[in-house]
Amino acid sequence: MPAVGGSIESISIRGRLFPVASDAEATKKLGGFENEVQSNGDGTARLVKTRVPWSISGLQVEINDARADAEFLQEIADALEFVPITMTLASGVTYQGTGTVSDTAESSSQNATATVTLSGPGTLSQQ
Repeated sequence: MPAVGGSIESISIRGRLFPVASDAEATKKLGGFENEVQSNGDGTARLVKTRVPWSISGLQVEINDARADAEFLQEIADALEFVPITMTLASGVTYQGTGTVSDTAESSSQNATATVTLSGPGTLSQQ
């Protein structure tokens, strides 16, 4: 099967579906560990592993004022807990994790979209 790229179909945040703009260039980081190799004076090295959260950035999601979508995203950002998040790709693959809106979602009245970054603990996993 060939690799399939393309538009993200949708994002679900705490059960609410958000269509994603077809021309949005979103990037994902699965989370887990980042590694750094640090040298010792005798020529050997140490491996330093730092745990990092998962993230999805560059998302341009549809904002419907009648559904109070902007307020919903701010509510998620203001909450003191992580919520279920899923992302369905053009390939049909769905990733899931728990997380939050990790930046202030700025809405565009002209395009009826908001650019958001989502992130959370642990890793994103395929369903």
